[in-house]
Amino acid sequence: MSKKRIKAICVYCGSRMGISNEYSYNAKLLGQKIANNNFRLVYGGGNIGLMGILAESCHQNGGEILGVMPHKLSEKEQGKQNIFNYIITEDMHERKKVMYMNSDIIIALPGGIGTLEELFEMITWKQLGFHCKPIYLLNVLEYWNLFINNLYHMIKIGFLEKEAINYFKVCETVDEIFLDLKDKGLIES
Repeated sequence: MSKKRIKAICVYCGSRMGISNEYSYNAKLLGQKIANNNFRLVYGGGNIGLMGILAESCHQNGGEILGVMPHKLSEKEQGKQNIFNYIITEDMHERKKVMYMNSDIIIALPGGIGTLEELFEMITWKQLGFHCKPIYLLNVLEYWNLFINNLYHMIKIGFLEKEAINYFKVCETVDEIFLDLKDKGLIES
């Protein structure tokens, strides 16, 4: 059985910049890598924070973009204006569903509560067997370390099965994500 090739990448990330330039650097690099590999970027539709950096980098490198934003957030997160594929949803639940249905893999960059909520839902769905899409955590400046440590704690005290740590892959660089996708035969070498 041949593996399905990746066509679209869903990225969860912050609508803020964070305190280090490393966060925006990696968002820019990821947007560029998505465009240069002819993948469609599926993201939250915002024009601020890491979301804006990611989308602008993808756009500047000729990438295809699908922005998905709830109506209520369109003013707060300043919806990106220079993308052609833009979906306004009724609420956050619909946003997550549209993003999920239009992507083949999920990558989480650093972000706030919204990023965590989106990521947790995808991990939960994977745990329940609703999908088998690869999930990657881009561990810029060890951002995800405390999250991972908390999962190990949950396993240790009996609230989470050991396999849960395998529902996602932690990568230190953008290149590491793409190398893993090549190794798995999901993108061309």
